[in-house]
Amino acid sequence: MDTRSVPEQTRACAASALPASAGVGFKNVHFSDIEASAPDVGFFEVHAENYMGAGGPPHAQLMQLRRDYPLSIHGVGLSIGGAGRLDRDHLRRVKSVVDRYAPAAFSEHLAWSTQGVSFLNDLLPLPYNAATLAHVVAHMDEIQEALGRPILLENPATYLRFQSSDYSEIEFLREVVRRTGCRLLLDVTNAFVSATNLGFSADDYIDAFPMLDVKEIHLAGYAEDVDEVGDPLLIDAHCAPVQEGVWRLYDRALARRGPVATLIEWDNDIPPWPLLSEQATRAERFLKKDRLPLKTTPDRVRS
Repeated sequence: MDTRSVPEQTRACAASALPASAGVGFKNVHFSDIEASAPDVGFFEVHAENYMGAGGPPHAQLMQLRRDYPLSIHGVGLSIGGAGRLDRDHLRRVKSVVDRYAPAAFSEHLAWSTQGVSFLNDLLPLPYNAATLAHVVAHMDEIQEALGRPILLENPATYLRFQSSDYSEIEFLREVVRRTGCRLLLDVTNAFVSATNLGFSADDYIDAFPMLDVKEIHLAGYAEDVDEVGDPLLIDAHCAPVQEGVWRLYDRALARRGPVATLIEWDNDIPPWPLLSEQATRAERFLKKDRLPLKTTPDRVRS
């Protein structure tokens, strides 16, 4: 049964108007370099939570960028996978930022980060079952109705499996899309991290991902560690250049999806602007590459 409840006019809006090119996450330490060089990047992305103040230099910088480049806004605090109700005050703050900047896309995570009135500074995994699906769908409907647009939902980086899961992650994402009319942000690094940590094939994950619903891709560098038995443990730390295994997986994703807006994320140990720009240039080369389509099971036909 179709349980979607978001108004038809909201579902009819485009989830993304981002160009099919490479963008970067904006950090204010790079503003003078960007202002001086007017770089040829496709778009910039910012975290909504960094722009919830009334004014000041952060907004002045972002307004200037918004005049010259498409903008994507990425939320990190709505706790879409949480069992409790959404924080309506936080949602209103997010809406204020979205209304102020009219971004080409807004995205959030399939994760939770709140417990009662406590906020946990992390994006935590959730079991994929009927109960969590109901919470996620209800929260997605509420967010999309408040913002007046469909949003992009990002696949998480995971470090454990829940015995109570009845869906695979991809089945769960497909069902959320079907019920809410949202679209997807494919984080290729998250797929690589999760596959390494949980011991499944990253290639199989990309081959099964519903690419027709993907409107943006994220790439980032991970941190390497080991678990308690000495097996590799990757951390989605956004702290380094994109590693070669992720570039290879990105190429595989593009073979199925075709060119799509791609963001280089680098949120910790911020590099000099030339290194960040170089990563975007490399992604742009992948986007412009001539390639034969990858033979995999095709996506369903969308109506």
